[in-house]
Amino acid sequence: MDQIETYLEGKMPEMNSLLEKIVNIDSGSYHKEGVDKVGAIIRKEFEDIGMYVKVHRETEFGNHLEIKGSEKSEPKIIIIAHMDTVFPVGEAEKRPYKIIGDKAYGPGVSDEKASHVSVLYALKALKEKGSDAYKNVHLIFNGDEEVGSRTSKVIIKEAAEGKDFSLVVESGRPDDGVVTERKGVGRFIFDVKGKSAHAGVEPERGKSAIEELAHKVIMLQNLSDYEQGLSVNVGLIDGGTSSNTVAPEAQAQVDVRVKNMKQAEEITGKITKIALDEKVTGTETELTGRIGRPPMEKIEGTDKLLNVIKAAGKELGMSIREVSTGGGSDAAYTSTEGVPTVDGMGPLGEFSHSDTDEYVDLKSFPKRTALLAKTIERLSNHRQ
Repeated sequence: MDQIETYLEGKMPEMNSLLEKIVNIDSGSYHKEGVDKVGAIIRKEFEDIGMYVKVHRETEFGNHLEIKGSEKSEPKIIIIAHMDTVFPVGEAEKRPYKIIGDKAYGPGVSDEKASHVSVLYALKALKEKGSDAYKNVHLIFNGDEEVGSRTSKVIIKEAAEGKDFSLVVESGRPDDGVVTERKGVGRFIFDVKGKSAHAGVEPERGKSAIEELAHKVIMLQNLSDYEQGLSVNVGLIDGGTSSNTVAPEAQAQVDVRVKNMKQAEEITGKITKIALDEKVTGTETELTGRIGRPPMEKIEGTDKLLNVIKAAGKELGMSIREVSTGGGSDAAYTSTEGVPTVDGMGPLGEFSHSDTDEYVDLKSFPKRTALLAKTIERLSNHRQ
């Protein structure tokens, strides 16, 4: 067995204990106190191995952590992890961390608290080996990824300046998968205003916002082109005041996924045109929203980075393969800054955001952590 993997196998009791500790802390995006509790634990762990930690304090969301070998160091690799989850306060008490067979369960265990432990122990393994590569990383642990990285995206983009490579530690994919492409994510809201009237006495005086919205919903759904990686989904609708009243207002919330920025521009134009296209005379539609998280596209240098990861994996008996996914992540913010980026570098896990099935594969923990450590080392040594 590889030296680093052997070291990590021996550290599994410690890694499991730390994972249990942070999974059992509620840290939903809007639960600042919980996110900051996780952040305080992470801060201490990295300071204990001699890393410099800067805390970016926030008021609404959890604080963000910026971690380097020293305050003045200029590492060439950026690694991004997020501390927030999608779960409400009380979820950790309702279903605390537990192990069944080779799998660990709990809120946020895969998305992505196992990755916190993995990053820490990847650097510990390098330090134990005597490799200075652990100093060649610039870590961002943010507290608002699940709500679009509203305050942390600026920190991520600034940290990406001058970097050669970006590794994002969302959960790894089955069969040694890592992520090289992610879709961009947009959210649009249609607010339709009509005119109320009694549906039995004088319906002709009314202007139905629901009728107008119904036309728009069909047009929006027809924008999807799955073969081209484009999806438009009207996921929520609301409207009207009673069944015997012509609806004076209605609303639709729309989720959009795009494969590239060209699609993003084109679909935004088409959605805007639908909002302006009045089918029921006398109604008005207000459109708000945008493509909030850009797509993570393969750029020049991505294949080079992937080849380094494949070479590191080969040492561990892994056959690394690239996959694409429809979910967004902070990988988009480094790839759009021109930094070659690969995501899915965390331990193998599945069913993120599930309130029953989310798990991390503990068998994968040492090997996937070793993969991260070896990738950092190879990138630092410019060895492919």
